[in-house]
Amino acid sequence: MSNLDLRPSPTTCGGREEVSAAPVREFLQPRTVPLGGSTVVRRLLPNLGRRMVGAWCFVDNYGPDDIADEPGMQVPPHPHMGLQTVSWLHQGSVLHRDSLGSLQTIRPRELGLMTSGNAISHSEESPRTHARWLHGAQLWVALPDAYRHREPTFEHHPGLPTFQGGGVTGTLILGELDGAASPGTVHTPLVGADLALDPGADARLPVQPDFEYAVLTMEGTSEVDGVRLPPGSMLYLGCGRRELPLRADVASSLLLLGGEPFEEKLVMWWNFVGRSGEEIVAARQDWMSGNRFGSVHGYDGDRLEAPELPATPLKARGRVR
Repeated sequence: MSNLDLRPSPTTCGGREEVSAAPVREFLQPRTVPLGGSTVVRRLLPNLGRRMVGAWCFVDNYGPDDIADEPGMQVPPHPHMGLQTVSWLHQGSVLHRDSLGSLQTIRPRELGLMTSGNAISHSEESPRTHARWLHGAQLWVALPDAYRHREPTFEHHPGLPTFQGGGVTGTLILGELDGAASPGTVHTPLVGADLALDPGADARLPVQPDFEYAVLTMEGTSEVDGVRLPPGSMLYLGCGRRELPLRADVASSLLLLGGEPFEEKLVMWWNFVGRSGEEIVAARQDWMSGNRFGSVHGYDGDRLEAPELPATPLKARGRVR
């Protein structure tokens, strides 16, 4: 769950002043980024015009990739602070190792949730013997100030609650939705759900008007609030809705992400989420010196070196450009 950009751009996000109280339909174009081994991802958050959805601050979508004769995902040990990582798969598997000593294979529609707190490091890789296809999403949740210095943890939840209606079957990843509640630990009001739409699905999903929402199309072509979405695209929906119309002519799947607009202003750089440039600089120094973030044992390869910091100071400003 990493940003492997060699020249990562500092991203400022957070704050409520740019969040519309009315519903919107804002199409977000992805950009492609290599992510270790043979994996290339579509990066949807942070985006040029939209940096967060609730506390969700980073979204990569990848696949379906044919990795039968490829190593698949190979992300060496790297650090995180100030965030939670969410591993979500539709096909394939990913082996997670971290500096707590966790060793866990994550499979389709199982929740791998790592809370970095002040500092953690981890690696992710396709197992040596792996399935032909790899398809999933990698997401970050920003931690509020009260929890960002806590001790790190890792959770694996192979069984998650589901709900059905109108040709839609939902799996609740985080938070609460339509009477279901995820066992995953959250620290801000938010929701993440995987929605499978049958051919001919026509449903109105209940949502909270004080949450802002976005949907990511994982498979097929579906219609969300009247907007047709091809695979790998994201639609930002804003706040002010009590229900979300969903339709599909073919079998499709979506990720629904939402939450209360994140009030605190953040600065994101590489794999760190902080509140000031000074925090980011200190975290980079700690990683390079071998302090604070611990060690990942068992990965066959070197850990990632941190990129060089930009010449201009890192500052936390607002949530959109």
